[in-house]
Amino acid sequence: MRALPGMHYNGCGGRQRRPRARFPFLFPFLFPFLLRGLAWRLAAGRATLSPAPAIPAEEPQLPWRGSHLQLSTLLRDFISKSYVRGRLLLGMAFRDGQWQCNDAYSLSHVGRVLVTKLCMYNRQNVVALSPSLEKGDVTVRCWSELHPPVKQDIREGDVQYISLWLCRRSNINQTPLASGSPDLTNLQALIILHYLCLLLLQLAEIDFIPPLVQAIFSGDPEEIRMLIYKTEDVNALDAEKRTPLHVASFLGDADIIELLILSGARVNAKDNMWLTPLHRAVASRSEVTEPWLTAAAALPLQEAVQVLIKHSADVNARDKNWQTPLHVAAANKAVKCAELLIPLLSSVNVSDRGGRTALHHAALNGHIEMVNLLLAKGANINAFDKKDRRALHWAAYMGHLEVVALLINHGAEVTCKDKKGYTPLHAAASNGQINIVKQLLNLGVEIDEMNIYGNTALHIACYNGQDSVVNELIDYGANVNQPNNNGFTPLHFAAASTHGALCLELLVNNGADVNIQSKDGKSPLHMTAVHGRFTRSQTLIQNGGEIDCVDKDGNTPLHVAARYGHELLINTLITSGADTAKCGIHNMFPLHLAALNAHSDCCRKLLSSGFDIDTPDSFGRTCLHAAAAGGNVECIKLLQSSGADFNKKDKCGRTPLHYAAANCHFHCIETLVTTGANINETDDWGRTPLHYAAASDMDRKRKNILGNSHENAEELERATEMKEKEAALCLEFLLQNDANPSIQDKEGYNTVHYAAAYGHRQCLELLLEKTNNMFEESDSAATKSPLHLAAYNGHHQALEVLLQSLVDLDIKDEKGRTALDLAAFRGHAECVEALISQGASVTVKDNVTKRTPLHASVINGHTPCLRLLLEVADNPDVTDAKGQTPLMLAVAYGHVDAVSLLLEKEASVDAADLLGCTALHRGIMTGHEECVQMLLEKEVSILCKDARGRTPLHFAAARGHATWLSELLQVALSEEDCSLKDNQGYTPLHWASYNGHENCIEVLLEQKLFHKFYGNSFSPLHCAVINDHENCASLLIGAIDASIVNCEDDKGRTPLHAAAFADHVECLQLLLSHSAQVNAADGAGRTPLMMAAHGGHVGAVGECSPAPRGSLSKGNTSWG
Repeated sequence: MRALPGMHYNGCGGRQRRPRARFPFLFPFLFPFLLRGLAWRLAAGRATLSPAPAIPAEEPQLPWRGSHLQLSTLLRDFISKSYVRGRLLLGMAFRDGQWQCNDAYSLSHVGRVLVTKLCMYNRQNVVALSPSLEKGDVTVRCWSELHPPVKQDIREGDVQYISLWLCRRSNINQTPLASGSPDLTNLQALIILHYLCLLLLQLAEIDFIPPLVQAIFSGDPEEIRMLIYKTEDVNALDAEKRTPLHVASFLGDADIIELLILSGARVNAKDNMWLTPLHRAVASRSEVTEPWLTAAAALPLQEAVQVLIKHSADVNARDKNWQTPLHVAAANKAVKCAELLIPLLSSVNVSDRGGRTALHHAALNGHIEMVNLLLAKGANINAFDKKDRRALHWAAYMGHLEVVALLINHGAEVTCKDKKGYTPLHAAASNGQINIVKQLLNLGVEIDEMNIYGNTALHIACYNGQDSVVNELIDYGANVNQPNNNGFTPLHFAAASTHGALCLELLVNNGADVNIQSKDGKSPLHMTAVHGRFTRSQTLIQNGGEIDCVDKDGNTPLHVAARYGHELLINTLITSGADTAKCGIHNMFPLHLAALNAHSDCCRKLLSSGFDIDTPDSFGRTCLHAAAAGGNVECIKLLQSSGADFNKKDKCGRTPLHYAAANCHFHCIETLVTTGANINETDDWGRTPLHYAAASDMDRKRKNILGNSHENAEELERATEMKEKEAALCLEFLLQNDANPSIQDKEGYNTVHYAAAYGHRQCLELLLEKTNNMFEESDSAATKSPLHLAAYNGHHQALEVLLQSLVDLDIKDEKGRTALDLAAFRGHAECVEALISQGASVTVKDNVTKRTPLHASVINGHTPCLRLLLEVADNPDVTDAKGQTPLMLAVAYGHVDAVSLLLEKEASVDAADLLGCTALHRGIMTGHEECVQMLLEKEVSILCKDARGRTPLHFAAARGHATWLSELLQVALSEEDCSLKDNQGYTPLHWASYNGHENCIEVLLEQKLFHKFYGNSFSPLHCAVINDHENCASLLIGAIDASIVNCEDDKGRTPLHAAAFADHVECLQLLLSHSAQVNAADGAGRTPLMMAAHGGHVGAVGECSPAPRGSLSKGNTSWG
């Protein structure tokens, strides 16, 4: 049955996309906005609110589940729970070429809450909370800068501590219920309060904190000693495999650390992230995250690291990211810790899993002192990570001016490139680091340097909306019309970018070509049309942009805007004089594309311009066809009210009703039928709308809803059920309006065939209710029955409906195949089970190969189907037209599970086909080791011969299976009648020699049986030399006797004759070196020299000539 022709447009040449720049240096927080299409604008300035109220002398009580708990107690418990998550990784991660936030500044994650600061200040727990990026969040503006929001809102030195609590009210529009120092604004307090609520929601889930851990947090050595004396386990692990020593190291108490180690604590214990106490101690020493620490206060922290090192802490320990304590120190500006670690290291250039050294981490975080220290200690300034990015890339991206200057002064290569060709200038431009850009340009870097995609720094800046960088690059002479590999200029990127409006204006004002086209013909105006940038489109038009320019598919910006439903942009283009009747891809109007994509407002706008709406495209489809395919009933009504012809046919004879039915758009079908569309109109293939409704593709529609993901089986099932109901609803409506289900197309298929082929159970049930003789009519007119179509495609539910109405389940198609045969061949076990349960025969043979469903199931290794068939089959050894049993086919195709199942059912291992070949013959020939092994375990006959007298040993020798040959040979030689000659007298040694399998020859020569030639007089040595297997010939001569070089076949020909005949010089030399008779004549009187000369083999003639070879080569130059 021929597949239905495609009923869907490929409008605008496929989905239009913005130019692919592939920037790994994209601003990290720009990604959520780009991907979700948000157009948020961050506030230009910070609102100034009245200062927060002063901290009261006493903390208020908190209502909590009927009891009153102080917030300090809750926070202490929470902090104890999360004591060692620590600041261990980079501030921005290098993941998948993108920049994302991670644990750099975090102490703990609770839900969406990120706790970013912790210290003990005057015995108070100090916590600051950073916001998330949830849609509509009041703190989204905080993500306008690179560092975390708390680093932005609560600047270092402004606040020494923050004490937070929650009162009865939480209305953020009233006075904020949080407080801090006088420098903390109400807006900052609101941010804290917003997430403090989320924090407290998690406190009830806190697990029990061991007494030893509580004592460590309290900093009481005496209590710790008492607990250890009471046999408290100093190496006890929490849920994340952290020990008490991790806690003490995190807090930096050197005395407690020493006490724990002396009490047996493992100094190199690793948690589930493979972090050691030394990692934790180094991470907590960050002067960046604890700016309020004085030199005197920081001294004990340094001592904690010294204590760990004194007790043999592994300074080279790696976590799961392969980061050492030096990496952590570099990322957290723990300079003093690094000074302690470096003398103990063999190299400061050790890289982590991403290939980054400590210098990368320090440069990324802008730690100038750390960078200076590492460079002084021999750090490789040009070391690159796995993406070939150097420290200069990261410093430039992050905007660390002093670090960039320091690296350059120490010889860093300013023009270095990563694997994608990005330079430090690209990195700085992508993140809007204007000072870095100026610095690099002043050093004379190539301003138009391209990456592997052909994008310059100007491209990158435009794509990321960095208008200040764009302005600077233009002032320095950047080429505003530089195309990339796809022909896109910076103007294309600015036109498409989310935040590229100012960039576009700068480019246009500085001479950018507004009509330049990419390789696929897209102008900047096309790019604005893709993303609906109507303001930018006005700017381009006002500066001379060609409104009706066409891309390589013939689409104008108006086509593209109509395709994506940008009504405002359409209005702008039409107002500016765009031609609404201009033909695009496949000669479609913009109205075609708007209707096809169900944009009714765009259709209304385009219709108001006035043109012949019945004008067809290249396939004869009108705008009404497109609207019917798109499924928007409002578009259809608009077109009908404008006079569209609802019975007009395309070049395939299909009306709009055909398209609506094919896509199961019920309301469109209802509207068209009500208007008067012919419900039984046939197309050029004789198919009515009812055929198309029954054949609507549920799999395609399901993928349109859920994509190609199959992770959520329930959701997929619901989507399939929903779309099938839509198909049934359309079918029912058509039947109620006198659609004829008995009409057959030109191939004889009616509605039942199509419903069965596409598995529409509900449609089949409706058709069954409509007429009882439908199935008999369909069977008489087509080569394949609905039963065959449902079984072949695996639609078991549709098959069950058909089985309730059919009497003959073994009906055959034109090749004599039954539905059970097709289901078994395709591996549809549910269909096989349904057919067997209703009495379908498993022994019916087709008309061509005479195979049964058993044969069909093993051909493709469908073991579940085979198991079902064997349960009802009387004979597992049924044969096809070639005498092959299912076991033979299973072995030949290497389906191990099928072979195992057949052997369990006692299938005959010695059965032979019409050529005498058994399953063992086939297994050895095809080389399926497991199958052969299973046959050998069943004591299969080793010496069974095929029609040409060949045993499995012959096949093993011919195919080079030395292991099997050895095993078979041991069994064969134990037999009384061991005949190893085939019908032509060839032995396994002949076959192995002929095919050049030295390993098989060695196995055979281990047996005395083969120490002399027997069988066909064309000996194994003849076989070896005629195919130029010199090593095999050497093996034979060495193992048997040198005299075999002169053995003759029944025509008197020696091996030398064979080698000369085939012009194998090396074999000739081997034979002659073992005294082969060069003048020996065969039965016809021909010598090897004569054979060589007859064949024109110059090399062989030279070897066989009686004259000395040296004089021949010198005296008769015409031979060589």
